[in-house]
Amino acid sequence: MSDIYSAQFLIVFALGLLATGAISGVLAGLLGVGGGIVIVPVLFLLAGFLGLPAELAMPMAVGTSLATIIPTSISSARSHRKRGSVDAQLLKSWAPAVFVGALIGGVLASVVSGAFLTVLFGVVALLVAINLALPRTVVLAEDLPKGVAARTAVPTAIGILSALMGIGGGTLSVPILSAFSFPVHRAIGTAAALGIVIAVPAVFGFIWAGWDMGARPPYSLGYVSLPAAVLIFTTSVFTAPIGSQLAHSLDARVLKRVFALFLFVTSLRMLWQAFGRGFF
Repeated sequence: MSDIYSAQFLIVFALGLLATGAISGVLAGLLGVGGGIVIVPVLFLLAGFLGLPAELAMPMAVGTSLATIIPTSISSARSHRKRGSVDAQLLKSWAPAVFVGALIGGVLASVVSGAFLTVLFGVVALLVAINLALPRTVVLAEDLPKGVAARTAVPTAIGILSALMGIGGGTLSVPILSAFSFPVHRAIGTAAALGIVIAVPAVFGFIWAGWDMGARPPYSLGYVSLPAAVLIFTTSVFTAPIGSQLAHSLDARVLKRVFALFLFVTSLRMLWQAFGRGFF
């Protein structure tokens, strides 16, 4: 612990976060995921090097990831909007329920354990990866649900789970929209915009939930590490448009396979870390 905050370590640490931001930005634009699918496991791993307790590592990773999603999603959504792949009608319909769900998820951060967050991230990401990797993804209907209950429950659930997992919403909304025959490119663009709606209330929830927690890294607001967040979105906002360009030049089937591969690897790693570190 004596050399944890040495100049050499901090330089390597900062470079690692800048690289993480660059990669997450590309994925945010490419897949509409907000970058959290990369940021959360990386921050979780780095928290171990900082000597943070296991119960603190995951909430810090999730809260900090959500903070980076705000500027990254704005950059990604603007790029997708220029290409006409943001469905304004769906965004207007889902945004209120997603916002409420994300707020609930942020508040729940004060009562759920770090172990629960880690396993939740791993299990949900694994299930989504398996669905997307199938030759034909599960199609539930030819159109989105029309009933008020379903139109409220689905986006609310997306908001809650996305906030707890520290992701922008694309991880859940893209496969769900695809299951209702929604075009994948429009699903990705709309998911990027929903990332903003998710991240803002969720961040405040994680700040509030971790306000009185001890042993946090320096310059943290609750469960949000300000230095880590700034370093990550410094590069992510510039690489998100690159991912958006790639999304519109790749075949839809390729997009789904890329999405599935990243989710599969990430979920297995998170589950291995959760059980390997003796959370249970």
